[in-house]
Amino acid sequence: MKVISNQRLFDGEQIRIEHPSETLQCIMRFSLYLPRGMSAPAKVPAVYWLSGLTCTDENFSTKAGAQRIAAELGIALVIADTSPRGAAVPDADSYDMGQGAGFYVNATQAPWKAHFRMYDYITQELPHFVQAHFPVSDKKAISGHSMGGHGALIMAAKRPSHYCSVSAFAPIVNPMACSWGQKALTGYLGDDRSEWAQFDSVELIREHGLSLPLLVDQGTADEFLAEQLLTENLAEVIRDQANALIRYQEGYDHSYYFIASFIEEHLRFHAKHLLA
Repeated sequence: MKVISNQRLFDGEQIRIEHPSETLQCIMRFSLYLPRGMSAPAKVPAVYWLSGLTCTDENFSTKAGAQRIAAELGIALVIADTSPRGAAVPDADSYDMGQGAGFYVNATQAPWKAHFRMYDYITQELPHFVQAHFPVSDKKAISGHSMGGHGALIMAAKRPSHYCSVSAFAPIVNPMACSWGQKALTGYLGDDRSEWAQFDSVELIREHGLSLPLLVDQGTADEFLAEQLLTENLAEVIRDQANALIRYQEGYDHSYYFIASFIEEHLRFHAKHLLA
């Protein structure tokens, strides 16, 4: 493990870490906010954050303004990268495939399958690493934006016992039905749509339900809402679930200005379940 940077922030530590990943077969980076610093005697619960297309672990840590609230609440923020990276890792010429666009699936197709196993990395290797090296407990919530919202939703649906709650900003809820998702799922998983359904939150929730508390915020001025995000498809499958809420925020777009506007409410939502 290598600590790349460590800054004092709201009486806590904002840390950037590099480590070798056995799951992804490359060197990975992630960011971690600890509300009481690296030497905290008590372990704290964590919100795991998954970012969207083209992002790294630094987008959320520098733009969302989440640390002040995390410090107040006494929760850690674990901020993952969006894909494996490096010269030996396959890539594509487009922004929506390859490095920066892992889509949080376990790839089965060449040339991606050796490295692009972001589902296993986020649900297994990363939390095990964090809990082994830092004062972070095994109580977890998960959240994300856009492609990362898709990742958060599928992980919550597939592994409800691993998380206390789930939230998302402008998530890609039904990747089987949008061009971003169809391109990624074909490339990473092949042509079998039954394999796609294992990484599609609408299909997973339709089949199995969602037992975790859910909060989704979606901006009405989001340029990707109609063609890529398809929020109404999620609204349909959670319609009868009392612990699930989708809020449409008038005039907000797809940017980090939107996330910064509502991140406090999301962290307080998660804290109710993490600290119960």
